[in-house]
Amino acid sequence: MALMKNGLGDAAIRRIANAIGHVDPLFDGKLFTRMALQGLDELELKQRVSHIIHCLHCCLNKDFAAMSQLLVTIVPIWQRHQTSEPNAGFAAWPLIDYVAQYGLDEPQIALETLKQLTSLFSAEFAIRPFIVRYPDICHRYFLSWVHDDCEHVRRLVSEGTRPRLPWGLRLTEFVVDPTPNLVLLSVLNNDSSVYVRRSVANHLNDIAKDHPNVVLKICYQWQANASPYTQWIIKHATRSLVKQGHPEVFNLLGYNQNLALMPVQLLIAQQQLEMGQALEFEFALCLMGQTEQACVVDFAIDFVKSNGKTNNKVFKLKNIRLRPREALHFKKSFSFKKISTRQYYAGLHQLSILVNGNKVASQTFMLQAP
Repeated sequence: MALMKNGLGDAAIRRIANAIGHVDPLFDGKLFTRMALQGLDELELKQRVSHIIHCLHCCLNKDFAAMSQLLVTIVPIWQRHQTSEPNAGFAAWPLIDYVAQYGLDEPQIALETLKQLTSLFSAEFAIRPFIVRYPDICHRYFLSWVHDDCEHVRRLVSEGTRPRLPWGLRLTEFVVDPTPNLVLLSVLNNDSSVYVRRSVANHLNDIAKDHPNVVLKICYQWQANASPYTQWIIKHATRSLVKQGHPEVFNLLGYNQNLALMPVQLLIAQQQLEMGQALEFEFALCLMGQTEQACVVDFAIDFVKSNGKTNNKVFKLKNIRLRPREALHFKKSFSFKKISTRQYYAGLHQLSILVNGNKVASQTFMLQAP
């Protein structure tokens, strides 16, 4: 499997040189290529982006307004030279991030430039410094862009404003208060492009990590007049809440939270176990109603913390269709072996079984130090 950083290798640099050479006859493509390739192999992906931007700036020596015009002129030429090679789109990354590095003092020119360039790769990283410095200016642009004919521009509004975009500058203001973004997402919640809808869902999933009830509220509002497009967004936007077993999300997604179940007997193999051993448990579910039901079956453990208090953690077990009077048996084990991502402490723990977010059975067990 090719390394991602190789998307900004020799072929990408020559692609950049050829594209600029088509629109600027004074550009020394050979000098740029030599400079950009020098020391490139030792650099990681984002270091390569910065290195290529520096080489472009040295070789072009233009003010930002002139550079902006050049970059926009490249767009149709760049599209005519598309390739199907993996990570080939990375070649446009330095061109787009050039705007963030050298255009931050000229937001109007820069934002219009990013709007034109985003179809080449995505300006979701480059636009974030502008959002931090000029939140009101950017928001005014975004209110227009959500109606743009180009799906890449509409997606940029959603993806570029995500509070916790992976690899991207964290937008702390929106982590604290996502209200301005919800105005934008509410326009995009029925977008015809799955490319845009997926971004809207991921954006809401980001917000749910800090404001789960805000996401649930807006999803309920959207659901009142939901098209299949909007319903798809709601389902994917709430995936983290489902994983966490958040009780209110199940009704939103159409799961029955008032299931008529036979009393659930949860059996634990050992009421006491030592660190490093596995907790083994089993139970059965039997539906007493008359219609088949979709069920999300989870288990949760209240882990003892270092201060003696407990912290509840939900784990996925299985999604099932439960038929009336049919008993489904479950058997599972959970290891208390030492791992780097979780510290275990001795004390009284509780195991619970959840069905569609509701606790249907629980048992305590004692975890002891070896």
